[in-house]
Amino acid sequence: MGIMRSMRSRSHRAVQDQGECVGDSMRQSCWANMPQELLREVLLRIEASEDSWPPRKSVVACAGVCRSWRQITKDIVKTPELSSKITFPISVKQPGPRENLLKCFIRRNRSTQTYYLYLSLTSTLTEDGKFLLAARKCRRPTCTDYIISLDADDMSKGSNTYVGKLRSNFLGTKFTIHDGQPPHAGAKIMKSRSTRLVNLKQVSPKVPTGNYPVAHISYELNVLGSRGPRRMHCVMDSIPAAAIEPGGAAPTQTEFSLNNIDMFPSFSFFRSKSNRVENSMSGPLADQKDGMLVLKNKAPRWHEQLQCWCLNFHGRVTIASVKNFQLVASAENGPAGPEHDKIILQFGKVGKDLFTMDYRYPISAFQAFAICLSSFDTKIACE
Repeated sequence: MGIMRSMRSRSHRAVQDQGECVGDSMRQSCWANMPQELLREVLLRIEASEDSWPPRKSVVACAGVCRSWRQITKDIVKTPELSSKITFPISVKQPGPRENLLKCFIRRNRSTQTYYLYLSLTSTLTEDGKFLLAARKCRRPTCTDYIISLDADDMSKGSNTYVGKLRSNFLGTKFTIHDGQPPHAGAKIMKSRSTRLVNLKQVSPKVPTGNYPVAHISYELNVLGSRGPRRMHCVMDSIPAAAIEPGGAAPTQTEFSLNNIDMFPSFSFFRSKSNRVENSMSGPLADQKDGMLVLKNKAPRWHEQLQCWCLNFHGRVTIASVKNFQLVASAENGPAGPEHDKIILQFGKVGKDLFTMDYRYPISAFQAFAICLSSFDTKIACE
């Protein structure tokens, strides 16, 4: 245990040493000369013992020491799908756990029209969690944009911390989720005016940057005017329907594109000399013959005694709201199986400006956050 504590403190000091990072490559330091077997054993123990935040920052620090530490840490740390843990920033772009819901919450700031996503660290929501993503609402003449960022203080599309955006139509009944980088090899970019400039330099052409549609959300128009729950329909363009079946797989981003690198100057864990699109993605494409994954909201039941529509959130939602929903996979091309009964995303109100957001495989935290943001938008036509 003594050597583990020593290694943790040394890793933090090494990360803070600005002399280790020069240009686009990280120098090999004296830390790289440790025997590989010993280094792997120490990093394995650190990864296993620091399994929650804030202690898990030690694992992130180890990835920023030098190339050899970075590579071993990269091999050791599993994706959220396998570990149920969020470790590096890229984790928010990867599918959630297969076996359980990853519990998060969203704080809303009405005055600034901003939204903040946190990973829940305890069973209560009275304390701050681990910050994951932020979004800012931008009203335009014909639509509304929600700019999503990795930085709580910089939510502009021209920033290096830009992750993607959610765009609505004029009525707020149809939304498109755009990823800032390709969700899988072969993804098609949506044409727009935004050939983004970062720090007055055009984004590197090695990894195309722009608007890649990854999901479409629609809310049914309420032509009868009844005050029932909203009906959602989400088409996940980048996820094949077979992903939820046994043995299925969803596309998984493994690193950020080059324009995102500068926001992690101490962690060249995300840097690669051959950082091509096909090398930063894994998993199947969404244009397989079995079609795209479609999510629909789970139908609530009417409670006669309470005189309201009810869903079982298992204690995660405490305030009735038209915004509350649970999403399950829709059986579009055949009979429903047990995989269609699993809650993939649930969202609900627990305070005036506090909401829970729990998600699981095959969607990512970024996709789940964007879907939940669509519920905040005013939908007069749907209510």
